[in-house]
Amino acid sequence: MPSNHIQRINDDIQRALASLLREVKDPRVQQGDLLSIVRTETTGDLRYCTVYLSVLGDVNEKELKKGLKSCGGWLRHELGASLSLRYTPELIFELDRSIEHGAHINDIIRRLDGAAPGAGGNE
Repeated sequence: MPSNHIQRINDDIQRALASLLREVKDPRVQQGDLLSIVRTETTGDLRYCTVYLSVLGDVNEKELKKGLKSCGGWLRHELGASLSLRYTPELIFELDRSIEHGAHINDIIRRLDGAAPGAGGNE
């Protein structure tokens, strides 16, 4: 579990990147219905920050990662300008499928409830 200091930095980075991602003009990044930052994990030396993103809607993951890598330098520069950190961490983008996975499990449970004996009133 990260220290309180690192957790505060993670929260600040997440908040700042969430607003910066709305300003990115690259169509590879703006694909899909909703792009959101699920969480950020910064290393103890503040050199690297893994940004976990969730995307709803149809998206080409390969193109999205290329777009994020392409605008990563600009995002890092803007992040450094908005936060007062000794080092601005290098950003590593990862797609988080937990929301998609949760929706899939919820769908399976809903279908199982519908197929359960007695659910149709045939007892």
